[in-house]
Amino acid sequence: MAVTEASPSAPATPGLTAPPEPAADGAAFGPREWLVLITLCCATFMCGLDFSIVTVALPDIGTALGFSSAGTLQWVATAGLLPSASLLPLFARVADLIGRKRLFTLGVAVFTLFSLGAALANSPGMLVATRIGQGTAAAMIAPSAIALMTGYFQEGPQRARALGLNGAVLSLGFVFGALGGGVITNGFSWRWTMVALCAMGALALAGALALPSIHESGATRRMDVPGAILATLGLFGLVYGISTGGDEGWTRPAALGPIVGGLVLLAAFQLVEKRHPEPLVPLSVLNRPSVKWSGLFGVITFGMCAGTTVLLSLYMQDVLGFTTLQAGLGYLGEGAAATLGGLYVARLLGRFGGVKVLAAGLLIQGAGTVAMFALPQDVNLAALLVTSSVMGLGHVFAVVSFITVMTTGVTEEDQGVVGGLSQLPQYVAAIGVSGLGAIAAARTGALASGATPSRADILGGLQAGMVTAGVVALAGALLVGAVLRKRTT
Repeated sequence: MAVTEASPSAPATPGLTAPPEPAADGAAFGPREWLVLITLCCATFMCGLDFSIVTVALPDIGTALGFSSAGTLQWVATAGLLPSASLLPLFARVADLIGRKRLFTLGVAVFTLFSLGAALANSPGMLVATRIGQGTAAAMIAPSAIALMTGYFQEGPQRARALGLNGAVLSLGFVFGALGGGVITNGFSWRWTMVALCAMGALALAGALALPSIHESGATRRMDVPGAILATLGLFGLVYGISTGGDEGWTRPAALGPIVGGLVLLAAFQLVEKRHPEPLVPLSVLNRPSVKWSGLFGVITFGMCAGTTVLLSLYMQDVLGFTTLQAGLGYLGEGAAATLGGLYVARLLGRFGGVKVLAAGLLIQGAGTVAMFALPQDVNLAALLVTSSVMGLGHVFAVVSFITVMTTGVTEEDQGVVGGLSQLPQYVAAIGVSGLGAIAAARTGALASGATPSRADILGGLQAGMVTAGVVALAGALLVGAVLRKRTT
């Protein structure tokens, strides 16, 4: 059956041009749906893999390319994060302007090319430049992938199942990045981490070119240039300040200045959006309770899980004395729980609704994280695997349900914008990493009796950060009931 992409003037028809007959259970996929799901999940996995696989390889990269200091080496990671976060709202609207499928395909192609460039980089400047390119491409992929998923899969069991698998893949990307980065770097070279990303990009690009056509609104034809500039610069300043504040201190001008400047620019962005006839992010969308509150809960679940995952890495290496590879293997429980949660979350959403699953997810994540207070100074794999698995299970439930609540009932012309907003929390999650790291460092310093903290002092600091993360997640679970209790999406 032939399908064609709608022209800009064609009437909007959500989803596939000729969707297959739904299965009896309402959630089963046919060959076409599997092609879509595998392609979009491959791109999601690639973007999730990108940050963690590079972070693990940083020491070898610094030695091989001759980075002058740890501060300059950190730009290998930061150079990918900043454009991903700051350009996300812009590309979310671009997806509605030029077509989600076109932007997704372009993003995957750009990511693949810059991954190849990173593998061939022979200087710090060239590697940082290619990382900026990868981050920019990720900002193209993230909103268009979610918008395509909500367009291809009908609202209900099919979409819930697709989002569940996508959420599991996103978590697995981070976990396998930590594991794969250690294996590849130790066994081969850090360059092969970039080759792996390039290979995944080529696979996702082949799938993108084969995706079935999809009707898109094309109603919005103008770009809100002032809004795009303010949103991009505001998010850049906010994420940059948060990312560097944990190391430099948030009261220092290098961190406080960008954070304050970013908040001022984002406030100006809201004023501009009120007056623009076709705003970058319509305030009618941004002010929807399901969008703004789900976004907050997304920041909570991503921020607290990402921050705790970093603390777990420090626990395994600085307290237990694990090697990088052993620390990567220590995340397998979290990865297995994420996979299991992704497979079953659709059933829970169908039975209980997005709001209840969101509250339960944050509750489970918070309980698992608070329980890390019992992690001992000596190796106890059972305690490590159980607590991290519970946290990972709750995190996947929370991620899938907040995206489900946020994207439900959105009009066709705003799918790209809301898709971008649903991806923004994972990049703003740097506030969790920096905040929990600062709490852990402060507590370790308070416990240390000498210039060099003992393993017990480090453990005490890490546990303080973990308990804080758990309490924040538990508070988020309570807040879900207070602000979204009347919603049953």
